[in-house]
Amino acid sequence: MKIDTIINKYIFRQMLPPFIINLSFLTFVFLMAQILEITNLVVNYKVSIIAMVRLLIYSMPAFLEFTIPMSVMMGVLLTFLQMSNDNEIIALRAGGINLYQLLPPVILFCMGGFFLTLFITVYGVSWGNLSYKKLAIDLATSSFEVGFKERTFNDSFDGLMLYVNKVDIKNKTFRDIFIEDQRNDKMTATIVAPKGSLIAGQDPFTYTLKLHQGVINQTTLSTRSVHSIRFDTYEINMGLDKSMGALKKDKKRQEEMSLKELKAVIAQAPMAGAAWNSAVMKLHEKFAIPFACIALGILAVPLGLQSVSFKKSSGIGFGFVFFLIYYLMLAAGLSLGETGIYPPVFAMWTPNIVMGSISIFLLVRTAKEGPIFFNFPPGLFGRSRRRRVQAAEG
Repeated sequence: MKIDTIINKYIFRQMLPPFIINLSFLTFVFLMAQILEITNLVVNYKVSIIAMVRLLIYSMPAFLEFTIPMSVMMGVLLTFLQMSNDNEIIALRAGGINLYQLLPPVILFCMGGFFLTLFITVYGVSWGNLSYKKLAIDLATSSFEVGFKERTFNDSFDGLMLYVNKVDIKNKTFRDIFIEDQRNDKMTATIVAPKGSLIAGQDPFTYTLKLHQGVINQTTLSTRSVHSIRFDTYEINMGLDKSMGALKKDKKRQEEMSLKELKAVIAQAPMAGAAWNSAVMKLHEKFAIPFACIALGILAVPLGLQSVSFKKSSGIGFGFVFFLIYYLMLAAGLSLGETGIYPPVFAMWTPNIVMGSISIFLLVRTAKEGPIFFNFPPGLFGRSRRRRVQAAEG
């Protein structure tokens, strides 16, 4: 039987609104975690609103590669849940249209999500990570001295806790300075000085704080002894904290590499070594995650159709459960693959293979009008479904 294009267009249009709503909501939720880090830049380095927006934009590709597949699944699931609850599926079956004839718009929708996610993983993620790194470095190095906040305990500097009562940003001088230096595991030093000045270091990531007429109290933990040292002039080197320090490395991280660069790492690194495993994982991740749109999208069809026997909320719950299972397998595969316990290629593709197999099994079972999860008592749900079909036909 020829598939009615009106039905295809109707199903496809029905999937778009829940997809857009879920994508917007999930992306917003993921961005909340990134906002905490960006807020740190705003507070400590006086980042402008424009720079903050740019940082958020650069952060988005890393989230979109995960939120798009889930949004595709929820778009399909909610569409078929609604059609089932409105008895539209029963009417279509009564008109001679079987489940397989409803799949073309779903497959087209999933393929759209696949190519969108593929573009994000291949180009967007590396671009976003690299751009975020460059902008964060520029902001931190151009406003390093702004990290000194008046009458505020500041831990933005690696291993140091800093308190300054008065700051003159223009002259880069400070009044009433308190510093707790914990960079030495065996000894903690507390430094107090009435005045100090900031001197640029050898690179943009380090500065030297020159203190005058102060006192150093050194506490040795092993001997529980305290020594006090008075000084006329004392210089202490200060660097960016660990999160910013990681950014200053010139060498690209694998998250920032293109396909060509990842292939170069794979070709040069010792096979089955840590760098090789990680590069292989990152390379296949760019293609495996987009396939989740297809595996999870197809899975949503039987979930949406069968959940009419339960409550509507149950179908959404099943969707989240399968989505969680997929990403737990993905997380486990990433961990096992990078350590070499499990072959990296199989580690990345196993979640898709498992979910794809479940999708096909449940789809066939649903097409035969069989229960997808449990063998309920005969006639419990089947009788109700037959009555609906008979009512539609009558």
